[in-house]
Amino acid sequence: MVDHSDETDVYIRLAKFLDDLPAGFPKTDDGTELRLLKQLFTPQEAELALHLTLIPENAKVIARRVHQDVAATKSMLDDMSRKGLIYSIEHTGKPTTYMANQMVIGIWEYHVTQLNADLIRDMNAYIPSLVKEAWKVPQLRTIPVKRSLSPSHEVMTYEIAEEIIGRHKRIAVAPCICRRERKMEGKGCNRLEEACLVFGTGADYYVRNGMGRYISQKEAQEVIKTAERTGLVLQPGNAQSAANICCCCGCCCGVLRTLKNIPRPVEMVSAPFYAEVKSDLCEGCEVCADRCQMDAFSFPSTRAQLDKDRCIGCGLCVTTCPSGALTLIRKAPHDQPEVPEKTRDTYVKLGRLRGKLNLPVIAKLFIQSKIDRILTGK
Repeated sequence: MVDHSDETDVYIRLAKFLDDLPAGFPKTDDGTELRLLKQLFTPQEAELALHLTLIPENAKVIARRVHQDVAATKSMLDDMSRKGLIYSIEHTGKPTTYMANQMVIGIWEYHVTQLNADLIRDMNAYIPSLVKEAWKVPQLRTIPVKRSLSPSHEVMTYEIAEEIIGRHKRIAVAPCICRRERKMEGKGCNRLEEACLVFGTGADYYVRNGMGRYISQKEAQEVIKTAERTGLVLQPGNAQSAANICCCCGCCCGVLRTLKNIPRPVEMVSAPFYAEVKSDLCEGCEVCADRCQMDAFSFPSTRAQLDKDRCIGCGLCVTTCPSGALTLIRKAPHDQPEVPEKTRDTYVKLGRLRGKLNLPVIAKLFIQSKIDRILTGK
């Protein structure tokens, strides 16, 4: 399956393959992206990954494409799924289907149980370059904690974590890879580690591959309550039918840490609200500064000053302001972020914006997959 005389070539091809997926995998001057791939994939796995697409396909179709035995191909696909290198979906009464994984959100997060010092070092070096591509359309959005909203607020159901959770019967909770890796480095914080909520087939994938465990809706709601109490930003997937909710902190989360290092984080987030300070009510306690994960507050005098370019509208400051000086304001209609209906819509938009997923490319993917399925009798 792979030419062992030139193993580097397969990683270069895999890097290009991943860069052509919606979230990208940009090239670096020092080859950090290739070091990452060599730690994650064997040459054989890299070669097989090149023959997967964004369309779920069964092992028989993929085996035909790579000219390999079906049983051997399925065995390797299952192993790669367990490692988080590709995504798989199990169907009742039908064969398992497999599809390509992008690096973020995807391969990296699925390695939460497989971290080591070298992997963490290279990913930390690479993530600023990756986020510039992967966040041209945010893959996550920021929603306010429910207690920060007043009855006067008009709020969509997909803007309330409790409502998002209530839609799902299958829920898994998994460790936050960001807090886990920072802890392994002797950095970060002691906030809740088992804090990533995943729904539906994503929950099945996490549990099946030993990355998480099923929990009830009540337990999921408790995760959200703990997140608010300890100052974690709620970030569901950027879709109205979100497939996950991340509970993030500015000291560990790769995305929030990257945002903190730019002057205007507001430009890279999908958030419907922003905070506002009523200076006449502010008592200068600075609790808001402790709660804010974007360092948006300063105290040039005895009263809080908010940098709106740094505010991501999470509402964490509002719920603990003892004097009621902080409120959330909904952005004007023309400033409201578009929230795609489904996750796939987000990735199509991201891929198109990056020039990687235009209509001819999508049509070619579907036509080729259809032909391969017909030729294998599926």
